[in-house]
Amino acid sequence: MNLVSITCYLTIKAIGDYVFSFLSLIILSPLLILLSIFIFITGGSPVIFSQKRTGKDGRIFMIYKFRSLMHGKNEGIDLIADKHDSRITRVGRIMRKYKLDEIPNLINVLKGDMSLVGPRPEQQFYIEKIVLKAPGYRRLMKVKPGVTSWGEVKYGYASTVEQMIERLEYDLYYLENRSLQFDLKIILHTVGIVFRGRGI
Repeated sequence: MNLVSITCYLTIKAIGDYVFSFLSLIILSPLLILLSIFIFITGGSPVIFSQKRTGKDGRIFMIYKFRSLMHGKNEGIDLIADKHDSRITRVGRIMRKYKLDEIPNLINVLKGDMSLVGPRPEQQFYIEKIVLKAPGYRRLMKVKPGVTSWGEVKYGYASTVEQMIERLEYDLYYLENRSLQFDLKIILHTVGIVFRGRGI
């Protein structure tokens, strides 16, 4: 895309991110309240889990999710959980299957930390390991990280550095071919994944 096209794309994308996230949080508020109650009843507080992630231009921000791991088991750096992880609660397992734990990411979109579509943000600890083997990962930090990504749609959840590197090719493809049409395609694919329960 030329400079005019990319500027237009980013402007429309930013407006769409804000409007969609704001409306989604309002529409989904009954579900958010219900999930919060279930999480609290089955595992106490906190209901919301926050963690430092690295975003655009290397800026550190706090990402928000519904807590899906047992209390006291989701602190520190090595928190990546696969679907067999014993730390995942029963409610957490259902939320992860349908990606409901990531709904609070929409708060990050409203704050400007994230976009609806973009490479998923990782912890700096893992980024440093990734770039040792795949320096091209640094290119992903030219854009805002996303709630969903082409990498997640085509590759799926990555729980190891090796898997993150394998998923990288899809995110780099997105970076080179991003457009409003591509973003919409990713969102529609994500909706399909959610309804089919194909999360972690």
